[in-house]
Amino acid sequence: MSIDVQSILSHGVAATDAALDRLLPAATTVPISIHSAMRHSVFAGGKRLRPVLAMQAAAAVAGAVPAGVERLGAAIEMLHTYSLIHDDLPALDNDDLRRGKPTCHVVYGEAIAILAGDALQTQAWEVLSELACPPAATVRIVRLMAQAVGTVDGMIGGQVLDIEGEQQKPTAELVDAIHRAKTGALIRVSVVAGGVFAGADEAQMIALDTFGRKAGLAFQIVDDILDVTQDSAQLGKTAGKDLTSEKATWPAVFGLEQSERDADRLIGEAFEALAIFGKRADGLKAIARYLVERKS
Repeated sequence: MSIDVQSILSHGVAATDAALDRLLPAATTVPISIHSAMRHSVFAGGKRLRPVLAMQAAAAVAGAVPAGVERLGAAIEMLHTYSLIHDDLPALDNDDLRRGKPTCHVVYGEAIAILAGDALQTQAWEVLSELACPPAATVRIVRLMAQAVGTVDGMIGGQVLDIEGEQQKPTAELVDAIHRAKTGALIRVSVVAGGVFAGADEAQMIALDTFGRKAGLAFQIVDDILDVTQDSAQLGKTAGKDLTSEKATWPAVFGLEQSERDADRLIGEAFEALAIFGKRADGLKAIARYLVERKS
C-alpha cells in the first residue's frame, strides 16, 4: 500500500486535539483543579489511535474523512483517557507513569483523579449527543459506546476480569475474554461508530465490526508483547508491570513467538474483512498494520 501512515496519524492527531481543546473546559475554568487534571491527562501525548480508526472507518464508507467526525474522535478519546486515569489508580494497576508523564493521581491526588475520570466520561456523552449526523445515527452511536464501556463484554467488565485474574494461573479463555473486553471493545466500537457516522449500510457495518474485533485483539496482544520486550522509556509507562502483577497476558499463555504470529494472523484476517470497501479502506489497513508494528 502506498499510504503514508504517519501523515494519516499526524492529521488525525491534529484534528482530534483541536476538537478536544475546543470541547473541554479551559484549565482556568472554576473549579480549576478538576479542569487542569482533565487536560493534564488528555493532552499528555496520546497517539489518538482510536479517533484515527473512527476517522478512517468513516473514510472507508464515505470515500473521504467526513466533516464533523473529529467530534466523535474527541469523545472517544475522552472515554479512553477516563479509563486510563482510573486504571492507573492505586486501587487498580497502581502506576505512576502514563504516556511518559506522571499519572493524574500522582499530580493531583486520588480524589481529583477519580473525579477527572468521571468528568471526562460525562463530557463524552454530552459531546456524542451533539454529533453532526442524523438523530438515529447519533442514538445508535451512543448505545454502542455505552455497551463498549460497560460491564457485559465491555471495558469495565474487562477491567474486573483483569483484577480478579491476578495471582491466578492464566488460561487461554481468560486472557481472550479480558483482551476483547478491556481493550478490544473500545477499539472495535471506534471503528463501528465511524461507520455509523458516515452512513454505513448493514453489510459494511458487519465488515467494520469484524475488522474492529480482530484489530482490537491484535492491538492488545502487541501491547502484552511490548510490556515484556521494551523498557519504560520506550513505552511511556512502567514496563514489566504485567509480569510483576502476574496478569493474564497473551505471552504468559502462548509465549512470545506464538503471540507475534497470532497478532500478525489477526491483522491479516482483519484486512480480509475490509474487501467490501476496496481501496477506500487502504487508510484503515495502514493504521491496523501500524498497530502491530509499533514499538511503544
